[in-house]
Amino acid sequence: MRNENTVTVGAVITAFLEQCEVKAAFGVISIHNMPILDAFAVRGNIRFVMARGEAGATNMADAYARSSGGLGVCLTSTGTAAGNAAGAMVEALTAGTPLLHLTGQIETPYLDQELAYIHEARDQLTMLKAVSKAAFRVRSVETALSTLKLAVQTALTAPTGPVSVEIPIDIQSTYIAMPSDLSPLPIPVAPPAAEALDLVAERLASATRPLLWLGGGARHAGAQVKRLLAMGVGVITSTQGRGVVNEDDERCLGAFSQNKLVEGFMQTCDALVVAGSRLRSNETFKYALKLPRTTLRIDVNPATEGRSYPSDLFICGDAALALDGLADRLEGRLNIDPNFLPELKAVRSQARQQLVADLGPYSAMVEQLQAQTGRDFTWVRDVTLSNSIWGNRLLNLYHPLAGVHALGGGIGQGLAMGIGAAVAAAQNAPERKVFALAGDGGFILNLGELATLVQENANVVILLMNDQRYGVIRNIQDAVYGARHAYVELHTPDYSKLADSLGLRHGLVSDMQDFGRVLEGALNDRGPFLLEVDMLSVGGFATQFAGPPNSETKAQKATA
Repeated sequence: MRNENTVTVGAVITAFLEQCEVKAAFGVISIHNMPILDAFAVRGNIRFVMARGEAGATNMADAYARSSGGLGVCLTSTGTAAGNAAGAMVEALTAGTPLLHLTGQIETPYLDQELAYIHEARDQLTMLKAVSKAAFRVRSVETALSTLKLAVQTALTAPTGPVSVEIPIDIQSTYIAMPSDLSPLPIPVAPPAAEALDLVAERLASATRPLLWLGGGARHAGAQVKRLLAMGVGVITSTQGRGVVNEDDERCLGAFSQNKLVEGFMQTCDALVVAGSRLRSNETFKYALKLPRTTLRIDVNPATEGRSYPSDLFICGDAALALDGLADRLEGRLNIDPNFLPELKAVRSQARQQLVADLGPYSAMVEQLQAQTGRDFTWVRDVTLSNSIWGNRLLNLYHPLAGVHALGGGIGQGLAMGIGAAVAAAQNAPERKVFALAGDGGFILNLGELATLVQENANVVILLMNDQRYGVIRNIQDAVYGARHAYVELHTPDYSKLADSLGLRHGLVSDMQDFGRVLEGALNDRGPFLLEVDMLSVGGFATQFAGPPNSETKAQKATA
C-alpha cells in the first residue's frame, strides 16, 4: 500500500545498485522499466546514459565494466527490446564481463500464457539463459531484492559474466517498505590448493626458460606477475591480457602469438604457465600453435583443464592467488638461462618490426597515435581490417583495463563501447582520453549512437578507417574466391555533413602527412571527435589480411 513510508520495488532496486557502487547505467527508457528509471531520476545517484538502442546500451555497459573494473548495468524493455540486447550479451559473455542486464517483463497474470499480449516474447527467459552466464525472473515482490542480490553476486564471481534479470512491471511498481539490509552479497574468491601449487612450483623450479601466458582472467594479477618477472620469467599475453605488464617492458612479448618468430621462440622455452586464458582459436592458429613441451595451467574454472590444449598440471583457483603462491615457492630457486631474456627481447623487436612493415603508409599514423596518446588512455577497437592487422597488438597499453575490443568477432560494437569506456573514464580519471578504432562497415550498424556520443559529450576520438567496403571479407574473396567481390562494396555517408548535422567535430585525413595535425586538433578540446581516414586516397596496407592465419599457411600475403 502506498504511503509516505513506502517506495516502489523499482526504488528498492535502485537503492541496492547504489550499495553495489554503481555510478552509471545504460539503456532505453520504456513503459516496462519506468519505475526503476524514475527512481534513478528522483534519487539522483546513478548517471543514466540514454542509448538509442538496446544493443548499443549493452555494449556501453560492457565496455564500462571492462574499463572501470566494476559492474556494468544496462536496462531494457521486454520482448523485442530484450532481444535487441542479445547479440551484445553474447559479446559480454565471450569476454567474461560482469554485467547486470535488467529487463522488464509483462504483468505477472499474463506471463507465459501466449496471449499475444503487447511486448510479450514466448519463453524469453530461455533466450536470456542462452546469452547470459545466468538468467533469473523476479517472481514476487518479496523475492525481488534477494533475486537481485544473487544476480549481482553471480555476475561478479569468477568466472565473471553477464546476468539477466526479468522484473515484471507490476512487481516493479508495487509499493513496499524500504528494506533495512541493502548490502550486496560477498564475492567468493577461489583459493588454489596448496598441493597443486607445490607440484607446479617443483616443475617450474627446474625450468631455465619459463614463459608466462596471461589472459583476461589474470588482469587483476599485475603485482604477482611483477614478482615472477623479477625472477627472470618472460611474458606473452592474449589480447584480453594486454596491459597486465606494461607493453613497453622488453620482457613482455605482448599479444604476438600469431607471429611465426614468436612461435619458434616458444619452442625454445621449457615451461609455459597459462594463467586465466582460454587459448582462443584466432590467437593459436586454430589450436595448432606449437606451445612449449611443458604446459601448466591456472584457471578458476575447473572445466578449462584439457580444453583446447592438454596441460601437464592444472591449478584450479584465482590467478592472482595462484601466481602469488608460485612466486612464494620459487623465490631464490630459479636458474634462468642467461640467453633467455636477450633472445626474448630480440624476438619481440623483430616481431614488432615485421608488423610495422606490414602497415605500409599507416605506420606513420600508428607512430603518431602512440606519441599523442601518452600512457593514460583507453584503446577501444571494433572488428575491422585495421584492428585485425595492428590494433590488437599496437598501441602499447600500460594498464590491464586500458584495452577494450569486440572479443566475440561481431562488427559494429566499437562506437557504443567507446561511449561506455568514456563514461567510466569521466568517473574514474577525468583527463583520460578514449580512442575508438572502427571501420566504416561496422560503424554504420550502430550509427544512431552517434547522437548518444554527442548528447553525453563523451571524451572519445573515433578513428574511422573508411575504405567503403568490408575490407577483410574482400581480402578473403581475393584469396579464396577468385577475386569475386560480391556484397562487400558499401554506400557510405558523407561523414563531414553527418557530423555537422549532429554538432560533432570532424576531421578528414586523405594524406598521412596531415594525420598528426588533425589528431592534434582532435585533442585540443574535450568531447567527441570523428577522425576519418580516407583509405581509398591513402592506399592499402603493405600486406593483405584475409582472416586469422593457420599453422601451415599464412593468410597474409604481400600485395602486388
